Amino acid sequence: MNNNLELIAKTLLEMSKKAGADLAETLILEQESISVDTQNGSIETLERSEGIEVGLRVSVNNRQACISSSDVRKQTIEKMVERSVAMAREAPRDNDILSAKPDQIAKDWDLKSLDLIDEKAMSSPERLKNWAIEAEDKAQSVKGVTQVQSSSASTGVIKSYLATSNGFEGGYVRSSTNISCVSIAGNGQDMERDYAYEGRVHASDLPSASSIGLLSGQRAIERIGSKKPPTGNYPVLYDERVSSSLISHFLNSINGSSIVRGSSWLRSSMGLDIFPKNISILENPHKIRSYNSRPFDAEGIKTYAKKIVSEGVLRTWLLDLTSGKKLDLSTTANAVRSISSPPAPGITNITLSNGQKSKLDLMKDMDTGLLVTSMIGLTINPITGDYSRGVSGFWVENGEIQYPVNECTIAGNLKDIFKTIMPANDSKDHLSISVPSLLVEGLKIAGK
Repeated sequence: MNNNLELIAKTLLEMSKKAGADLAETLILEQESISVDTQNGSIETLERSEGIEVGLRVSVNNRQACISSSDVRKQTIEKMVERSVAMAREAPRDNDILSAKPDQIAKDWDLKSLDLIDEKAMSSPERLKNWAIEAEDKAQSVKGVTQVQSSSASTGVIKSYLATSNGFEGGYVRSSTNISCVSIAGNGQDMERDYAYEGRVHASDLPSASSIGLLSGQRAIERIGSKKPPTGNYPVLYDERVSSSLISHFLNSINGSSIVRGSSWLRSSMGLDIFPKNISILENPHKIRSYNSRPFDAEGIKTYAKKIVSEGVLRTWLLDLTSGKKLDLSTTANAVRSISSPPAPGITNITLSNGQKSKLDLMKDMDTGLLVTSMIGLTINPITGDYSRGVSGFWVENGEIQYPVNECTIAGNLKDIFKTIMPANDSKDHLSISVPSLLVEGLKIAGK
């Protein structure tokens, strides 16, 4: 990773201006990664990759175009600029193309306090191999596990740099290290599969590889004998493994782009009670050692912590400059973008407040119902909030797990779901979307 991203960005902006662009911005990502997969105690695949991607967005007379490349040679950059400006001139006019004003641009930030880079991340491929083998061995040692489908460890570093013609420039580096293991238990038609995965910005924060392998094997064993649950209306407890997906549906519904289009069931809900009074949802872009943390957004605006939901009440949309303008509101510094697309609203680190009870306590409160640990498929009507998902997990009676279940569907309406959720106290703080197990009062379960 030795490219001069600042020089590449400066060159692109200067060329774009000379070619006739009114506004220009470039996002450059340089990545390096190593991954190891093991099978039967030996390396199955070992991969190392390095690469750079350059994205350029230009505007000419309120017409914009985006173009990207993985080649940073001078002749390629020249062609990028030439093509992007030519494309912009042929694009439809858009009067909502914006860039940050001088008083909005982030001018200083403290990267060190975010602690986003593990300096040793790329230093030891041997360590990754040992972790993958350790996880596989431990999973295989679980009685009843017939095969470890995959065991892997990976690490990577990504360096990003953003520069705009309105005067912003800045970048940061972040790392990640991950261990995962997938175990299979049983034989023939009674085979079941489950997994365990952990990832951290700093490898030193990871749990042991053996504990990850053990959990993978135990989860697979617990799935043996799965059958369909009864059909009917029952309480549903979303395990911490999957509860964040439920809150992600809420976050998608308050995305400024959806609100502008009128394609959200929450489009008229600002200032209203969406959740029970004991629920608050916070966003903290400056969370220490979190992969989604960032000092500025994709439009060069300084990020800040905010209350999205306070005591059950929806307090803000998630906005970038464009969606904010259309709603006559200020940006919430939530712009994100990919290499080949313009900015759009997104999220950083989300935390839903813990409750007072444990997951076991909520199971007792539920008495009879479904504990969901895995989800497949998704059907959501964004206008009405109607919701349906395929799930698997465990059937609970008298507050205790009775047997594993699969091949069932849960359905309801998100508006009703969110009004009745009860959080446990088991959220994991290291996750970018940190949500505890959530008990929902009643959903339609389609089983046997």
